[in-house]
Amino acid sequence: MKEFQSDCCSMIRLNIGGKKFCTTTDTLTQREPDSMLAAMFSGRHTLSQDPHKGYVFVDRDGKYFRHILNWLRDGVVPTLDEAEYTELLREAEYYQLLGLIDGIQTVLYKRKEDDELRTELTRTDIIKCIQSERVRFRGVNLSGIDLSKLDLSFVDFSYACLKNVFFSRANLQCAKFRDVDAEGSIFHNATLRECEFTGANLRGALLAGACLQSANLQDACLVDCSFCGADLRSAHLQNADLTNANLEGAVLEGANLKGAKLNNANLKGANLQRAYLRHVNLRNTDLEGAKLDGANLLGAIR
Repeated sequence: MKEFQSDCCSMIRLNIGGKKFCTTTDTLTQREPDSMLAAMFSGRHTLSQDPHKGYVFVDRDGKYFRHILNWLRDGVVPTLDEAEYTELLREAEYYQLLGLIDGIQTVLYKRKEDDELRTELTRTDIIKCIQSERVRFRGVNLSGIDLSKLDLSFVDFSYACLKNVFFSRANLQCAKFRDVDAEGSIFHNATLRECEFTGANLRGALLAGACLQSANLQDACLVDCSFCGADLRSAHLQNADLTNANLEGAVLEGANLKGAKLNNANLKGANLQRAYLRHVNLRNTDLEGAKLDGANLLGAIR
């Protein structure tokens, strides 16, 4: 591999997980100057380049990188379905594209406003309800509703349909989500301390930056979830399915992962000190830079 140094207007060849792209340094650095891509091609760093074809390799899924490039070129958020937005958010988080993250969340917020017309209750209805001392929404369909920034502590959502609900920055301490269907919901920076998610379906949910200290996620479906930077200290994750989950930089100190599925999970830089990982299969788990001091790894497959 030969070393590569970028000039301000030079053409850049990128190999993103096997998919080839061509762009310019200006595109990669101007719209999102604080991003990882801007830092890589700012000229301050030396990058490894394929000596024969001149491609800089980045070990990420290239499927959504064309949307990343189009955003950097035009500043337009692409029109995608909910599942695709979840994947694009994952990539935007990795590349630290804060403008794109905000843009996607704005689009999702608008969609949820439109979806409220089709739900059993509106945000206004919820606000009126939570004035009561004991609130239950057991089995209620709240799909697509915006519940961001509300105090929903101790509310019982068990068995409810919460698909694509916007819980960003909400206070959900000690709330109950037993057996809910919350596929694709957004809990970004939400407070979920001591919540119960037993048997819940959270496939593709965004929980980046959320506080889940001592939360009960036993038997939950957490496939494709993003827990980047989340606080999962002393969380109960027994038998949870974390296949393809992104837990980069998450704090799992003292968490119980007995029987958890971690196939293709990303635990780069995660804090797993004193975590219970006994007999857990870690063979296809990315543990680069993870802290494992005091973790119980007896019988773990690595």
